Amino acid sequence: MPTVPPASRTAEAVDVTALLERGRTLATPVLRAAVDRLAPPMDTVAAYHFGWIDAQGRPAEGDGGKAVRPALAVLSAEVMSATPETGIPGAVAVELVHNFSLLHDDLMDGDEQRRHRDTVWKVHGPAQAILVGDALFALANEVLLELGTVEAGRATRRLTTATRALIDGQAQDISYEHRDRVSVEECLEMEGNKTGALLACASSIGAVLGGADDHTADTLEKYGYHLGLAFQAVDDLLGIWGDPVSTGKQTWSDLRQRKKSLPVVAALAAGGSASERLGEILAADAKAHDFENFSEEEFAARAALIEEAGGREWTADEARRQHTIAIEALDAVDMPDRVRDRFTALADFVVVRKR
Repeated sequence: MPTVPPASRTAEAVDVTALLERGRTLATPVLRAAVDRLAPPMDTVAAYHFGWIDAQGRPAEGDGGKAVRPALAVLSAEVMSATPETGIPGAVAVELVHNFSLLHDDLMDGDEQRRHRDTVWKVHGPAQAILVGDALFALANEVLLELGTVEAGRATRRLTTATRALIDGQAQDISYEHRDRVSVEECLEMEGNKTGALLACASSIGAVLGGADDHTADTLEKYGYHLGLAFQAVDDLLGIWGDPVSTGKQTWSDLRQRKKSLPVVAALAAGGSASERLGEILAADAKAHDFENFSEEEFAARAALIEEAGGREWTADEARRQHTIAIEALDAVDMPDRVRDRFTALADFVVVRKR
């Protein structure tokens, strides 16, 4: 797994767990209130997805995810010396859009597990996964627009632009699964849309609600966009080599879905015997009728070829490179040192996580 050294001693001292928990604690009550607006049974289906109840409707303490986006949204408000609470509507809106995408992606990808339990479509059916995802997207816009301010309108425009890019990225991701070859540039563009765009929005939306001008918001979005690319590069590594106990997904999950993720694309572009052999195998896989019944050994062999061809190392290096670009973007924004250190610590967290 890629690691990066802390950017500074001060950043090293930041309690990232507390920072993530702050975002979660501030956003969750407003998030729950928004979900409560949904008509039955969508309200309970959404509550299941967020981990608040189990499949039988009993209260639960499920894994609600890493909460990086709410933490960034709340933190970005402090760039403008506004209170963290200023960023809460933005944090909730971004989290609603993120989970809208997860509900739909799980169904499209056929994922049966998320956060260590069955996905919504598996428990409640595809129709509910689609409807609840749509409802969460609508709620995201409501939460912002009901503020009734000029800043809320600006924030909503940025959120809808990011959402469109996110959807573009998912469409690209699906189309790439049916192609023999995808370039590294195409893969980075797709991942910038699918992951970078919403993290960019999260990194700026609190500041926008706090009155930031477009230059400040755009620069914070640059930080978030490149952080998103680092985040996705790590996700791609976890999607092949991650521990299912930590990730909550199946072993070799991205290989099972024929995803053209960064390690795969980089390995295919590397040249050499391992790269050529991998290309031959993946081309045959695309035509296989019993792919779903492949053994663990067959997926492990593909992962080994990806690593031998250099795909794993290249992706780890790319995560570190994108992390560096994100950190350097912060230099163009005037903000309190403690806020800068927290942005840096969150970026460090993204590239050393195991889930």
